[in-house]
Order: sequence, then structure tokens, then C-alpha cells
Amino acid sequence: MNARTVHTRTDSPYGPLTLVATDGALSGLYMSGQRHRPAEEAFGPRADPGEAPFRAAVEQLTAYFTGDLKEFDLPLSLGGTPFQRSVWQQLQRIPYGETRSYGELADALGSPKASRAVGLANGRNPVGIIVPCHRVIGARGDLTGYGGGLDRKRRLLDFERGTALF
Repeated sequence: MNARTVHTRTDSPYGPLTLVATDGALSGLYMSGQRHRPAEEAFGPRADPGEAPFRAAVEQLTAYFTGDLKEFDLPLSLGGTPFQRSVWQQLQRIPYGETRSYGELADALGSPKASRAVGLANGRNPVGIIVPCHRVIGARGDLTGYGGGLDRKRRLLDFERGTALF
């Protein structure tokens, strides 16, 4: 049986977001101009934003952007390799308003020499914001790589730390 993939769009402080669902679970969240964004054809037909899981995703994103939600609770369908999925699971453990370095994530995975591989997996996260890859920084605390751009990453981190509003 083939998977059913559909998409919708919603507005955000970053401009439009494309939400993708596969068999009723969120499988993508993409910003305009995002690096590693799949071709539009991969998103499937357009769906009603009230359809599951989009309605819950839009509600939770709205609450996040108003500061009323700190942790997402949505059904996710993340593709990727087993290593990528393990990195994405670790990302979901980084608390709101906090950051971790690529090395710290590699240590948490039991692979202390895998910080570069962690960075590559982080960059391929298909569900940005909800799986908070923006919370990963360089070893010296510097902002490095973000598929949505460093300005967006800085704005997300500042917002979560309470030093900026959307």
C-alpha cells in the first residue's frame, strides 16, 4: 500500500510554512527558501488545513509563536536513516530556551566523535521548529548552520530566551 502524502500552508512570523503529512502524521515543516527543502511535487496534493494532523499542528505552532507552548505534542512520521532519527529524537529532548552543542548531542548518543555526523543529521531535520534543530549551536556557543538561515535561528533562540518577540 502506498503512503498518502498531502500538504497545506500556514502563516507564521517567518512567512508561510509548508506542512506535510504522510498517512495522518506530520512528516515535514518547511520555510520558504529553506536549504534541503524537497521539490513541491514531493509534498503531494494540497489539503484542507483543518484536516488531521494539520489542525493540531497549526494550533500548536500558533501557541508556540505567542509564547503559550513550550513543547509540541504531535504525531510525527520522520523518514531518514536510523542515525538521523536518533539525532532527531535527541533534539526533542533539548528544553525550550536552552541549547546544546553538536558535541554534546554526539555524547548523548554515545558517539562522542560523531559531532560532524550529528551536524549533518541536524541539517536534514524534516520538521524544523517542532523538532528543534535551531537549539543546536557550535562548541564555542556560536550560531552555526540552520536550514532556515542564521537570522531565523537567532530570532527563534532569542524568542525562546525571552529577549525578543515575533
